[in-house]
Amino acid sequence: IITCVPPLRYYGCGLVVPECLEGCRVLDLGCGSGRDCYMLIQLVGEKGHVTGIDMTEDQLVVARKYIDYHMQRFGYKKPNVNFVQGYIEALAEAGLVEKSYDIIISNCVVNLSPDKTSVLREAYRVLKDAGELYFSEVYSDARIPEDLKANKVLWGECLSGALWWEDLIRLAEEVGFCKPRLVTASIITVGNKELEKLLGDYKFVSATYRLFKLPKGSEKKSCLVMYNGEITGEEESFEFDAQYTFKVDAEMEVDGVVASILNNSRFSEEFTFQPQGLNTSGSGGCWAKPKVMSVNPFELVQQLGSASVTPSTGGCCGDQQSCCQ
Repeated sequence: IITCVPPLRYYGCGLVVPECLEGCRVLDLGCGSGRDCYMLIQLVGEKGHVTGIDMTEDQLVVARKYIDYHMQRFGYKKPNVNFVQGYIEALAEAGLVEKSYDIIISNCVVNLSPDKTSVLREAYRVLKDAGELYFSEVYSDARIPEDLKANKVLWGECLSGALWWEDLIRLAEEVGFCKPRLVTASIITVGNKELEKLLGDYKFVSATYRLFKLPKGSEKKSCLVMYNGEITGEEESFEFDAQYTFKVDAEMEVDGVVASILNNSRFSEEFTFQPQGLNTSGSGGCWAKPKVMSVNPFELVQQLGSASVTPSTGGCCGDQQSCCQ
């Protein structure tokens, strides 16, 4: 589906391509030279739009070089991407207005911010009601002390700036998001004896979370849902997170929060909803139930059997060259 992405330097720790992007307005926090943005502009289509924001103007100069190229390649009458210089802790100062985006993505950037609460608060502010923050990030198994945070090498390697995963849950809910939905996780190995000695017993994981901004007063009642199979690339089943995988035309029980997310967000037309107990599929009440998966990303790794990821030195979360897909 995705055509050639320009050969831009890539720093990331996950894949930040959520589903149902057609026609959406998307914001990329810490877009760098724009690799993820150019991957997404084809998915949002000509009626959608992608904005990339980064604090480094030199990176944005590179990103802007490819705007006309992609407009012509996809046959768009006008560009559906723009790049803004600014700080992810201060989106208002960069001119990004309240409730203006359907989806926000970020790939291994939040850990580099010294004020993660402001990042989440600003993301919540610019998201529309029922909008989503979908991001991959590095997390620690305990709160990192200040002396390690002050180490520039560890910070640059996306290690000492990592949030304790429990702090993410707390901060997200304090800002106003519903409880984060853990999608996937994999262990990060440092691969450097000197850095490992400095870090001691601290462990790190790369994890992808979905955070939704539910409308105020939205109903949260458990129910049965049935997936219609119309999400592109997810025709047989839709893996929403580590706990919920919806198979086409099969009823599944969902809790009140997930029911509210599906019913209020861009996914609403992809499901049919009915009160729990009113079975219409003829299955006699034998509907599917969610998997029992840990909310701890380190424990989820054990359940999933995820492979390890080794960040290279000299760049946050690894330095990879993009390619044509």
